[in-house]
Amino acid sequence: MQWLLSLLYTTFLFAATFVYSFLIVCAGVLPYRYRSALARSWAQVQLAALKLLCGLDYVVEGAEHIPPGCHISMWRHSSAWETMAQAVLFPPQAWVLKREILWIPLMGWATKLMRPIAIDRSAHTQAVNQVVTQGRERLESGLWILVFPEGTRVGVGETRRYGISGALLATQNGRLIVPVAHDAGRYWGRRGLLKRRGTIRVVIGPPIDPAGREPRAVNEEVKTWIDAKVAELGG
Repeated sequence: MQWLLSLLYTTFLFAATFVYSFLIVCAGVLPYRYRSALARSWAQVQLAALKLLCGLDYVVEGAEHIPPGCHISMWRHSSAWETMAQAVLFPPQAWVLKREILWIPLMGWATKLMRPIAIDRSAHTQAVNQVVTQGRERLESGLWILVFPEGTRVGVGETRRYGISGALLATQNGRLIVPVAHDAGRYWGRRGLLKRRGTIRVVIGPPIDPAGREPRAVNEEVKTWIDAKVAELGG
């Protein structure tokens, strides 16, 4: 039964994404706040449908750690779930993502209108410079920056080296880093159709101030906190 419900939800996910992508493209001539509201609505609808159809809910700890202003959030990346949840749990964010996503018809066009930082992951130094340059512009325009520091989804129990771009952006612009850990990978794996019943735990950590510190040391502190919290959650 859970497989059938997962298939039903996945069908709904694609259908709703198509509809919302169309609406965002149509809203392309309007101020950014209207497109942001549509993206947040899409995420809220998806999380509600996931709970209704698959019995998969979530709880959040540490929401009080989200500081005022615009900063950088760095999330554990283990499933598609957190790409939705971030739009609900945080203020509007510009996402650092692989440029190939923008090539997808309609959805890619809508994503481009959300002002992401679309990088070529094979161009390492150039990609880092792009995140720093465009990230500064996004921060100054009133957007947070969302970074998945592993660069790709990782499985339960796995760890990967963190990219330096988020920490570099924070240190060069005097912004805080807010680390986010969760165990979504236990319920919605990085591959496969099945969404298991349960409650995803999200833990938002205290902001990390990079002032006067080396970016690599800041990056290591973020990684240490997220890895330890994910291990504690069993994700």
